[in-house]
Amino acid sequence: MEAVQIIIIAFAAVAVASLAYFIIKSAITPKRVEGINKLLKQGKTAAAVKLAKTILSKNQRDFRAHYYLGKAYLADNKPELALMEYKIVEQNALFDFDIPEVEFRKQISELYMKFNHPTDALKEFLLLTKLEPRNAEHFYNAGKLFEQGNKTEQAMGFYQQAINLNKKHAKAHAALGMILYKTKQFADAKKEISLSISLNPNNFSSYFYLGKILKEAKDYPAAVDAFEKALRDPDFKQRALLERGSCYMAVDNPDKAFIEFDRAVRASKSDSSQETLYSRYFLAACYEKMHKIELAIEQWEKIYARNHSFLDVASKLSEYSDIQNNDSMKEYLVTATDKFIALCSQIATAGLGLSIQKVESTKFGCKMIATEAKSENWMNVRQQSFYVLFFREPDPLEDVTVRQIADEVKKQNYTKAFICASSGFSRSAIVFAENRPIELINKTKLEMLMEKAGI
Repeated sequence: MEAVQIIIIAFAAVAVASLAYFIIKSAITPKRVEGINKLLKQGKTAAAVKLAKTILSKNQRDFRAHYYLGKAYLADNKPELALMEYKIVEQNALFDFDIPEVEFRKQISELYMKFNHPTDALKEFLLLTKLEPRNAEHFYNAGKLFEQGNKTEQAMGFYQQAINLNKKHAKAHAALGMILYKTKQFADAKKEISLSISLNPNNFSSYFYLGKILKEAKDYPAAVDAFEKALRDPDFKQRALLERGSCYMAVDNPDKAFIEFDRAVRASKSDSSQETLYSRYFLAACYEKMHKIELAIEQWEKIYARNHSFLDVASKLSEYSDIQNNDSMKEYLVTATDKFIALCSQIATAGLGLSIQKVESTKFGCKMIATEAKSENWMNVRQQSFYVLFFREPDPLEDVTVRQIADEVKKQNYTKAFICASSGFSRSAIVFAENRPIELINKTKLEMLMEKAGI
């Protein structure tokens, strides 16, 4: 009987001891976990990491320790390790006062964004919109991720919700405005982007899209001013310079356009980027208009080295390769204005057999009024007047130019117009000139006239 009592007492003692152990352990462990947070607040990151690892070595299912270890890694600038710990917490933990869900989801969403896990990040932001439905930032962030996933309608909806919650959310107005711009809803886009700028004048990227909208509306002076402000954003500087140059080209100001395209090339961060290739292409176009063909060829060659199929660069190089080997045509294209007029006068007199009455320099080359060269019985013949134009523009002449010349011929009662163009003529221009008192002289015919004139 006594033996039985002893056994019962022994079992009871063991049970009491075990219970005491677990009670003491459960009381001590939270204090040890809390110690991690205390160390973090004191800035003792290394000690916090060490303590968390010690706790987890004894109990891998202590998710509070995983959580604080993640926070310690963040404080120690080790976001990859922090994300690993946070993933364990997310998959297993029950959120409570010890692991605040809102704070946790904000942190893990930022980590997902940092390491390019947009789907996981979006899931977190959507949960945050439920946890904090009055926080506009969560809706804005969800909108950005929808937009990155090409889900435009959802993105617009979340941006609008962000604006509804916070009318002064500049980034949401800007993001909504950019989508409206991309979908060609220019009036609404301008309204949203302008509002964004008024709320945050230092958001210089918004000025870029405002400039694009103004350019689309052909308000070039205002567009140029907007692009000027966009230059302050390093990510938009080259694009803004490229757009400024195109505005000047649109108003036929190649001198200012040249400056902007040259600046755009100098602002390049990559010789292979589309922005740099376009900058060089348009810079070459300016050189071409300025009759600095060697410099234009230099730009085309740099483009061709990076991209053989970029626009018409290959054909440009081929075309000017022929010209480089043709001294007379090269002189026609690159010579200075005074010498160019003298050269055209020689073509008109010795090549076309005309007598020049008046000659005038133009943006496109030169124009002159001429009559037939005097013959022995010239006094008995009524002198006929001819309108002669020499173009050295880089692009083929279109029918609109030929129509304008035809109108001038009719208005001034000229007998005929000779239109010389080193770049040739479009098909519509050729068709229009048929059966009219207009002779189109392309590069081949022009070369023949120069040879006849001894050039």
